[in-house]
Amino acid sequence: MEELSSWVAPIATAIAACMTAANLGARITGWGFVVFTIGSVAWTSYGALTGQSNLLWQNLFLTAVNLLGVWRWLGRQARFDEGAEAAATDSARQPGPTLFPVSALAGAGLAGREGDAIGTTIDAMAHCDDGRIDYLVISTGGIGGVGATLHALPWDSVRVQGKTVHVALDEQQIAALPAVDPVDWPTHAQPLPAAASG
Repeated sequence: MEELSSWVAPIATAIAACMTAANLGARITGWGFVVFTIGSVAWTSYGALTGQSNLLWQNLFLTAVNLLGVWRWLGRQARFDEGAEAAATDSARQPGPTLFPVSALAGAGLAGREGDAIGTTIDAMAHCDDGRIDYLVISTGGIGGVGATLHALPWDSVRVQGKTVHVALDEQQIAALPAVDPVDWPTHAQPLPAAASG
């Protein structure tokens, strides 16, 4: 049992860390916490079997924290996401505007003129008075966010379809837009250059 725990614990912990760090949505993050729980239970078992009380108590605490993560992401947040998706689906079937959850703007795929994936959405900035979205910040290039470049797209230049944001630009046109400093975003949207918006 000690040898099994010594293998399960680090493997589960490493897999769970990758799952939660990837930030692929509530369900993946929730299952990451399930795997974290398996890892912390294995560490607790290993600590008990080897007489390491510090390891035992630390991982009993981490098991409680991980169970809270399971509840938060697979319970509460998953229900919120389902509610938002249901409202979006229902609005598409009824007269009036089609809705989408604003939370979906963080991490959504960005599709270019030809429908190809050209980036990822990071966040959006909205007006305080009426809630209207002013611009969308997108990330292009890099690997896993490292070396990526941020750009701001005026909200009227994009459209949301399902879980993807679409823009009538190609990768080169996006790259030609001014870069946004990660710690100094613009105070309002800048219109796209004529060549890019056409």
